[in-house]
Amino acid sequence: MSKTNIMVVDDSALTAKRLVVMLEQLGYEVGKICKTGLEAVDTIEYMTNKGLSIPDLITMDITMPDMDGIAATRQILAMQKQALIIMVTSHGQEQMVIEAIGAGAKGYVLKPINIDKLRDSIKNVLTRYGQNQV
Repeated sequence: MSKTNIMVVDDSALTAKRLVVMLEQLGYEVGKICKTGLEAVDTIEYMTNKGLSIPDLITMDITMPDMDGIAATRQILAMQKQALIIMVTSHGQEQMVIEAIGAGAKGYVLKPINIDKLRDSIKNVLTRYGQNQV
């Protein structure tokens, strides 16, 4: 069984690095890190056009320059309906989380990120919507 491949999308290099460390500790493989929503959309579009498999899961920051995570989620899901996206958000952004779920995100995790909550959120999404590699 291959490792679950995850794409991390976050404009904060520190947050992205912490996420990568936690994901790898949990046994996942981080195949791509994107700094903006637009970069994530462009990456998924490229993979789709080239016939490459998209990541099994995407962690998506909500607040980013050039394209926020909600808009990026909508665009990615327009290309890849089966994409599994978990929003990464700060406390106090409940309305944005509701909007993100409405846009098609399958779950969320709050910053500062707790490894146990991250693991539980990923397991829940993969079990409920995707593969059973948990």
